[in-house]
Amino acid sequence: MSESTGTGESRFDLDRDHMGRDLVSLVLTVVELLRQLMERQAIRRVEQGDLSDAQVDQIGETLMHLEERMTELCDQHGLRLEDLNLDLGPLGSLLPRR
Repeated sequence: MSESTGTGESRFDLDRDHMGRDLVSLVLTVVELLRQLMERQAIRRVEQGDLSDAQVDQIGETLMHLEERMTELCDQHGLRLEDLNLDLGPLGSLLPRR
């Protein structure tokens, strides 16, 4: 996609592959943020002691599979989990450092 300046010259030219990779990165960032929030909530519930052993095992297994799938998705798109962390300037990073 490009925009003409009227002189036949392009002001900008968007690389579809780069845009696609950036979109995948953004989507995976949101998914990773949600996964980490779910993990923290699960840890809080486990620490409160209001879950059965079976529920704790199920949560642990589910979170493990989610993390494995995120790693697979990142690998498929040439990303690392570290690439998904956005710098929010003075607020710090979006995702907590591991």
